[in-house]
Amino acid sequence: MKTTILGYPRIGSQRELKKACEAFWSGKTDKDELLKIASELKKQNWKQQQHLGIDLIPSNDFSFYDQVLDASLTFGCIPKRYQDFDKNNFLELYFAMARGHQKDNKDVTAMEMTKWFDTNYHYIVPEFEKNQHFEFFSKKVVEEYKEALALGIKTKPVLMGPVTFLLLGKEKETGFHKLDLLDKLLPVYYEIITELTNLDVEYIQFDEPCLALNLSQKEREAITTTYKTFHTKFPKLKIYLANYFDCYGENLDMALQLPVDTLHLDLVRCPSQLDDILQSKHYNPKTKLALGLIDGRNIWKNDFEASLKIIKKVTNTINPENLWISASCSLLHTPYDLDLEINLPNEIKQWLAFAKQKLEEITTLKALSSSDNESYLSLFEENKLANLTRKNSKLIHNQLVKERISNLKDADSRRENNFSIRQATQKAALNLPLYPTTTIGSFPQTKEVRSWRLNHKKGILSQEEYNALIAKEIEDSIRFQEDIGLDVLVHGEFERNDMVEYFGEKLNGFAFSAYGWVQSYGSRCVKPPILFGDVSREKPMTVAWSTYAQSLTNIPVKGMLTGPVTILQWSFVRNDQPRATTCNQIALAIRDEVVDLEKNGLKIIQIDEPAIREGLPLRKEDWNHYLNWAVKAFRISASGVKDETQIHTHMCYSEFNDIISNIADMDADVITIETSRSEMELLDAFVNFQYPNEIGPGVYDIHSPRIPTLEEIEALLMKASNVLPNQHIWVNPDCGLKTRDWPETKEALKNLVKAASNLRKKELNLA
Repeated sequence: MKTTILGYPRIGSQRELKKACEAFWSGKTDKDELLKIASELKKQNWKQQQHLGIDLIPSNDFSFYDQVLDASLTFGCIPKRYQDFDKNNFLELYFAMARGHQKDNKDVTAMEMTKWFDTNYHYIVPEFEKNQHFEFFSKKVVEEYKEALALGIKTKPVLMGPVTFLLLGKEKETGFHKLDLLDKLLPVYYEIITELTNLDVEYIQFDEPCLALNLSQKEREAITTTYKTFHTKFPKLKIYLANYFDCYGENLDMALQLPVDTLHLDLVRCPSQLDDILQSKHYNPKTKLALGLIDGRNIWKNDFEASLKIIKKVTNTINPENLWISASCSLLHTPYDLDLEINLPNEIKQWLAFAKQKLEEITTLKALSSSDNESYLSLFEENKLANLTRKNSKLIHNQLVKERISNLKDADSRRENNFSIRQATQKAALNLPLYPTTTIGSFPQTKEVRSWRLNHKKGILSQEEYNALIAKEIEDSIRFQEDIGLDVLVHGEFERNDMVEYFGEKLNGFAFSAYGWVQSYGSRCVKPPILFGDVSREKPMTVAWSTYAQSLTNIPVKGMLTGPVTILQWSFVRNDQPRATTCNQIALAIRDEVVDLEKNGLKIIQIDEPAIREGLPLRKEDWNHYLNWAVKAFRISASGVKDETQIHTHMCYSEFNDIISNIADMDADVITIETSRSEMELLDAFVNFQYPNEIGPGVYDIHSPRIPTLEEIEALLMKASNVLPNQHIWVNPDCGLKTRDWPETKEALKNLVKAASNLRKKELNLA
């Protein structure tokens, strides 16, 4: 029995990669410095895994921005708009594809970005043409193997499987299916595998998480063809085939018949698949099984007793030499090291395991399954006690919260009247123009603003001093919005760190780490709250700053809240009760805040739910259960107000086609969505469904540093106005502006307001 993992966090325990990338982008450091830091992070990761006893360590799991973008560059899948970039200046090309580029007489948009399966990680969507050319362009996978080998570590290179890569991409023209490109793509894999096997690589990990989806017959045939061909061409290569995030499901019989050395199983998400495999007539006992027993998506300590029972059951059937102990998925989704957390309450800390501790859990399970060494037995008893303490802790349970959940009624999830009645009431109350303009909520969090928050936390700034600085920043932002002519304003969220963490800090049932960062996309890192117990709100969370902002102007100011599903999805959530129950607890807390905002004069309240689509189970047969409770939780949070109070929601970087009726069931008066990177393509779902409520299709990409031109925004607005009723269209950016700088923000918003004004004038002239 041996140990391995699928991947490790890459941002650094102190977010070194984030800081290095942002310094490089701003011109403060050069390429050599960025490469030096990246090299050191990879070395630290490999050495850490080696030191803690991982037998087979992955390489090529590092990325400057995103592993799917890395794959696109590896296969030479570079859209034509980047052909003018010097291919020898790899980083400029790479970051232009990720972020867009607007300098040196080059002005190109970034590639699309969307959610990685059901996680809060975002990937860069590959773009395909009918006559797509592939070549072995980036040699990163080979170079990283050599880097590790120079340290004396023989790794398992990680490659995205060809079928998953194609399925994650998008056809940019009609007349073909992306899987038709497989025959063109596979020769590049042959070239890569040849180079790696010439270096004496023993194992290559192929990530095929598409195997957790409901695949068509064509897609299954593509998987079968691919791995049979690999085996024929490279009979000595040991293929480690990794599926994660769910079961193999109806793909299991096909997967079991593939000529691969090892099948990886996510036994956290789908423990039942193990029995299916052991009982299957298609399972060859010589095929190694990687038991993904350690949760790669959450931070709770493993239950050694339960895991050892599973290992024992398997070893009754399978030779232990044909077993790996592993994590359920890549540890990319977990923070680095719990040892850094000196301020977490000890009672809660004892229940947790971050990435480093998960490595220790993997190696301890290996030892416990084959040894009665006293030191390992003491670790077993320590683990058993921690899990028992958590189960019985008084910190977790609140009887009042449980009673409120049990008393929920259907009426609690319904507005007083339907949308058509509410819309007329709201138009009279708000008196907004055609194509009303707004932003999604946050304004740039400058270095200065972040320093105020840090100094206040350290006690350097008093509460009074801190409040005065935030109040001035809010007033300045209100005046700016008034000056450029926005129709609905926001207070800017300068007092907030993260859209989930901020609320978690004000709710009971949450704890917080100091260094629990995980990558969301590129250099964007988030520090998810630890949702360990029953959730409740003791007092208002946002009312003071929202009402202050409204007091500064006669123009409507939106109250800004994060929705219950997003708070749930973007936290490390307790695993001792159904997620639906936890979500309803959060929904009731947000409902109380919504009602208080209305009582204090806020006429528009936005409840952001960017994670609704992300939470969708991978297998369609599980969708209805999730969507029923997720949509109901949102409606509980939004339904305590009068008809004239306008409820907005926001969603970004998601595909909506399959769940558009459920989005409509949320019954928000206005929904704002990301559409600029796809040039309004995501709007098709709303148009085809005849979405009944108002909608703000984002008209510029806030994740790119480039400033959209007036003409670009007008063109996108015209696309929207050609397919949607003009009285239903709002004009806004794709997402919040927190990560942008003020100069580019101001210029972009001026163009946005001007574009809306021009469209209004055009409508009036046509009338």
